Amino acid sequence: MATTSAWVVERPGPLASGPLRLRERPMPEPGPYGLLLEVQACAVCRTDLHLAEGDLPPHKEACTPGHQVVGRIIDAGDAVTGFSAGDRVGAAWLAGTCGTCRFCRSGRENLCPHSHYLGWDLDGGYARYTVADVRYVHRLPAGWGAEEAAPLLCAGIIGHRALRRAELPEGGRLGIYGFGASAHLAAQFAIGRGATVHVVTRSPEAQQLALELGAASAGPAAPPEPLDAAILFAPVGTLVPTALEALDRGGTLAVAGVHLTAIPELDYTRHLFQERTLRSVTANTRADARECLAEAARLRPRVRLTRYPLNHADRALADLAAGRITGVGVLVP
Repeated sequence: MATTSAWVVERPGPLASGPLRLRERPMPEPGPYGLLLEVQACAVCRTDLHLAEGDLPPHKEACTPGHQVVGRIIDAGDAVTGFSAGDRVGAAWLAGTCGTCRFCRSGRENLCPHSHYLGWDLDGGYARYTVADVRYVHRLPAGWGAEEAAPLLCAGIIGHRALRRAELPEGGRLGIYGFGASAHLAAQFAIGRGATVHVVTRSPEAQQLALELGAASAGPAAPPEPLDAAILFAPVGTLVPTALEALDRGGTLAVAGVHLTAIPELDYTRHLFQERTLRSVTANTRADARECLAEAARLRPRVRLTRYPLNHADRALADLAAGRITGVGVLVP
């Protein structure tokens, strides 16, 4: 039986306990709608860290993380149409839905209770080969290399959806809390739409990057003016009251993470009165992905990359946890 190397989460726990292990596994095989992909790049996401450390409960024993995958098709199932061997495609977090529930039928497949996710329910891209459902893969913008395209498939998509959920008005004032992979792309989407962006982050390197990308301000303190909208990317619940308090009347705070530490008690008058809104961001739809990739093709945002060989995926997650990655980490086989 042919085998291939892949990282797996053997026993979720602190990174120091070594939850991520590199193993030889049977070569994956595509089902009827499957595409067997030779992985060319897989971006590293904080969700991968949450899975490894157990903040998100495992859905699959010894699952291979990774859900921002650019790969070359080397084989396909019998039901696959529209793609050929050698084509390059992207596979993202949303990997399957039922298609029949009220959420799927109303264009909200990200809320499907039967949804499946790459790198959580299905083996993902921390590997040399992976399988993706042809109905959930994406054509990539022309002219993009595999490494710079990979972060668009979650960091870009989630940042794009978070902007919609935050209801940023045209030419509005946006606050961004935390400035990692998704935030540095969302900031560029917002600036490309004419917004004024203020970034709140403790990292001097991230502050410098934010200013280079066109942010009006970047620092550890509150934004210098009231905000029309804000996005919380840092998985820190104590920032929720702070971000709400910085909103102008009628402003909206969107929380973009899949995991968040506890939110302190809110004071209605200080944090929510005058029609301030707090809302979450959950996964993505395939329409979100198409819209994000189209806007990326038009705006051509800069993607700040830190590259890691595939066999250093554990170090990439450790660097992410310690805040040593400015922009986004990408695994390259």
